[in-house]
Amino acid sequence: MTNTQKGKIFLIPAPLGENAHAETMPISVKDKIEELDYFIAENEKTARRYIKQISPNKSQPNLKFWILNKHTESSEIPSFLNACLDGIDMGLLSEAGCPGIADPGAEVVRIAHEKEIQVVPLVGPSSILLTMMSSGLNGQNFAFHGYLPIDKNEKKQHIKRLERISLEQNQAQIFIETPYRNEKFFEDLKQNLHPSTKLCIGCEVTQKNEYIKTKTIAEWKKIKPDLHKKPAIFIFQKE
Repeated sequence: MTNTQKGKIFLIPAPLGENAHAETMPISVKDKIEELDYFIAENEKTARRYIKQISPNKSQPNLKFWILNKHTESSEIPSFLNACLDGIDMGLLSEAGCPGIADPGAEVVRIAHEKEIQVVPLVGPSSILLTMMSSGLNGQNFAFHGYLPIDKNEKKQHIKRLERISLEQNQAQIFIETPYRNEKFFEDLKQNLHPSTKLCIGCEVTQKNEYIKTKTIAEWKKIKPDLHKKPAIFIFQKE
């Protein structure tokens, strides 16, 4: 079977929050959702709600979902793409932002490549890149680390090590944290980074209360932003 006979997997981004600006989603996303009936998603309820919002006239009963989250057995995932092997296009929906970036959909994409299924990314918002763009830090050399260890000592060691790498390689270091741990993580960064190290915080990016600021750790120690239970990106760089 050749690629032309197989369906494609479209990577469909989602807004970064319920109050995100409507212009963050291009019309091409709406057009593609209206063409598709088969979706891989993290949560069927929220996926259906998003599809309803972006395409109110689309028939919901015709939609079919395969659920990919922390409870999904890895052995199940290859079968999610059987429709593509049968010549049917599918959509991979993210809960927020872009599929495959800090998102379980990366495993689906990996398997799609192995099965020679064409992967088609659609344009959409990424809080990681939007914050990096807005940070004033090194946009030509940066690393995304996801979550740091929860253990206090391990986290401290990682922060110190990555700060050294940042200085040696002139590299910005990017992190995310569970929203309810944001304020604790902010305190950890203030305690363990050098006063001259720059830290950018991007909170509720693309939403009405968007907050993006870059300051030195010494300056941040005089400020208390409201980060509790809000999606945020943290980027630091020592120069």
